[in-house]
Amino acid sequence: MPGKLKLIAMVAAVCLLALTAAAGCGAEAIELDGVEIREYQGEDLSSVASDFRENSIKGPQYIDHESYRLEVGGLVENPGTYTYDEVLDRQHYKKVAELECVEGWSVNILWEGILLRDLLSDVGVKPEANTVILYAVDGYSTSFPLSFFYDRDIIMASMMNEVPIPPERGWPFMLVAEEKWGYKWIKWITRIELSDDEEYRGYWEDRGYSQDAVRGGDKFD
Repeated sequence: MPGKLKLIAMVAAVCLLALTAAAGCGAEAIELDGVEIREYQGEDLSSVASDFRENSIKGPQYIDHESYRLEVGGLVENPGTYTYDEVLDRQHYKKVAELECVEGWSVNILWEGILLRDLLSDVGVKPEANTVILYAVDGYSTSFPLSFFYDRDIIMASMMNEVPIPPERGWPFMLVAEEKWGYKWIKWITRIELSDDEEYRGYWEDRGYSQDAVRGGDKFD
């Protein structure tokens, strides 16, 4: 009997290691709508399908295209509610940017979408607003100083490596929060609020992670 128990324990340990390795390597099957590119202007790109790790708070979210709406409100002159296509009915931009996670992995991706400041211009930001809060369908949130979006060309992306962002990666929109740790790159965006609350803390920031989240800097406040 001791020998059988030892064998069972060994098998269980091997299974656990296999599952852990699969989870750590982002090995889930991702179906892409098209063929992603892996090089852009001489720069190697990571794979949308296999080079990410799944670390969202409730797992991948699957949003219906027809019923999706993006709400933009708070301290604005003209609050808006937009369909997916209405959001994208603006000038598109693309750039290669690296997402670096506090867990120690990173990906280099060609992102394409609209500038978030173009969307803010449409709703008319009130003078007293100083903070932008973004919310995701799974309850996740994060925030930035309003100036972050005016000092940089920050993309709200709908495409990765020239394929639509798959649901597992954040469809319909993911924020390309350049120069910030990965937890600021919010996925599955459903609401944007303009606020005067500079002290607002999002999901991970409320749990001690850095509010500034400067990539390469301190991970905790």
